Amino acid sequence: MAILPVLRTPAVPDIPLSQLPSTQAPGLPAPLPSSAVEAVPATTRPAPRPTTSATTEAAPTGSSRPTPRPPRATAPTSTIEDGWTVTTGADGVRSYVRSFRVEGGQAVIRMSATGVVELVTATPADGYAVQQVQNSPDNMAVYFNEPNHSFIIHAMWWDDRPFVQVSEVGG
Repeated sequence: MAILPVLRTPAVPDIPLSQLPSTQAPGLPAPLPSSAVEAVPATTRPAPRPTTSATTEAAPTGSSRPTPRPPRATAPTSTIEDGWTVTTGADGVRSYVRSFRVEGGQAVIRMSATGVVELVTATPADGYAVQQVQNSPDNMAVYFNEPNHSFIIHAMWWDDRPFVQVSEVGG
C-alpha cells in the first residue's frame, strides 16, 4: 500500500489542551497532565536562596569571594510545525502534540522523536463510540464509530516526523 499525503485536517489551535473536554472513553490512557506541556508549577520549584546581589550569593563565613549562582533551568519553549505543537524536553527529545476534530469526535495525539505515538484523549461525539488500535509503538489508529459509519485518524511516526491520515468509511 502506498503512503498517501497527510490530509490537512483542521487543527484546533484556538483551544488550549487544558481546555479540552475531560470526558475519556473507557480503556484509553489517561490524558497527560497539563504540566507535561507547560512550565513546572511554582509549588514544585525549590524555594529561592537568599542572595546579596542579582548575580552572586553570600559567601560562606570566613570566605572573601562571592560564589557564582548556578544557572536556572528555563521552561521548555514550544513552536508550531505543520499544525503540531512541538516542545523539546530536558532530555533533548522533541515532542509533537496535535488535536484532530472529525464529525465523530475529537482526539489529541502525541508523538515523540523516539517514534512513540500516544493517544492523549479521545472524546466521541453523541452517537459515536471510540476505539483505539495500536499494533506497534509507532503506529496507531483511533476510530470514531457509529453503525455502518466510521471516522479514522491513523497516526504514525514516518520518515523522522509525524504522519497522520484522516478518513471516513461508510455513511
